[in-house]
Amino acid sequence: MYRQEINEAAKELKLWIRRKRGNRKLVCSGCGKRVGEIVAIYEREARDMPCFEYSTTVVIELYRVRCPDCGVKAEKVEQLPSKSPFSKRLEDAVGLACESAAVRRVAGQWGLASSTVRGMDKRYLSRWAAGRRKPALRQMGVDEIYLGKKQKFVTVVSNLETSEPLWLGRERKKETLDEFFATQLSPYQRQGIEAACVDMWKPFRLSVEQCAPQCRIVYDKFHILQHAARAVDEVRRAEFFRKGGAARELVKGKRWLLLRRWVHLNTDKKRQLNELFALNRRLMKAYLLKESLDRLWNYTYEGSMLRYLESWVDQLRWQRLKPMDKLARMLLDHLEGILNYCRTKVPLGVVEAVNGNIKALLRRGRGYQDLSYLLLKAQRIAATKTEFVAFRKAA
Repeated sequence: MYRQEINEAAKELKLWIRRKRGNRKLVCSGCGKRVGEIVAIYEREARDMPCFEYSTTVVIELYRVRCPDCGVKAEKVEQLPSKSPFSKRLEDAVGLACESAAVRRVAGQWGLASSTVRGMDKRYLSRWAAGRRKPALRQMGVDEIYLGKKQKFVTVVSNLETSEPLWLGRERKKETLDEFFATQLSPYQRQGIEAACVDMWKPFRLSVEQCAPQCRIVYDKFHILQHAARAVDEVRRAEFFRKGGAARELVKGKRWLLLRRWVHLNTDKKRQLNELFALNRRLMKAYLLKESLDRLWNYTYEGSMLRYLESWVDQLRWQRLKPMDKLARMLLDHLEGILNYCRTKVPLGVVEAVNGNIKALLRRGRGYQDLSYLLLKAQRIAATKTEFVAFRKAA
């Protein structure tokens, strides 16, 4: 350091630095090779970590070098990995702060604009992602997230073994998943996929069958149970309009109570359901069928799972429950994907866990326009096992 300026009023510190004599290890910023010919000398300003309460700016003396392959280029400096006017360690500090706080809060803490903080955070995450080893994809999960009326859906492709997202794409069409297979995976990598956990959305199934024909499709348990819950709700709605008087008032307002699992209800909620079931046996039968369907994934052998599903379907005879009959036909139409769970075990909860992390990021960031930035944030959360803590307001 050969010069310094201190502004006491503005709390600013400015330093001028140059390398020591003999330290002439020059690297081309284009190809990364060592070079020896210096063409010109120039200065570059970069904001660095604050010193005490002073914001610090460093003026660095750099060289332009002549590379035999790239021509005249600026030298590569490890502490200045990009063209932004910030040092690498400042961007790393801002990126670490963004992991536990919103961008606006970090921007106010460091005295920067929100857009500047997002750019610094994205460069920090990009360097982290480039330096980590990417495991092979053997079990993949495909699902979609609803973002709203304007942006509609985002398709999420995740690695079930590492529990982290791999790719995000607009919409939930067959072409969307085809783009992932074409741009992100080589033919050899596509052949290594053993199983794919998807919902019963036809475009996803067709894309997997076309691009990875050797892959076994396993239908997601939670989406099937979601269809079962919708069937129970349709039965409740039909019984509400069919009943009259006191019975109708008893059915009213029980929607969310019927959608919850029995094991998660307290004593008072169970008593309310028992009162409802005593007056309406159709609702009781639909609820019991929905609860018993969860046992389907407890079986290890394919024949046992098939026998249990057949016995579950037999219970619908003479019950006059059209929504449950429709659910049973849907399960039989997708029987192969359900039985594949016995042939290839996949962690079914990983897809929902990844979606939960992405939704938490969307709520905290109030939406993301850049899907690549959102993907890097979600990968960082999965790799570091970060958990979001929600605080409730005091009554």
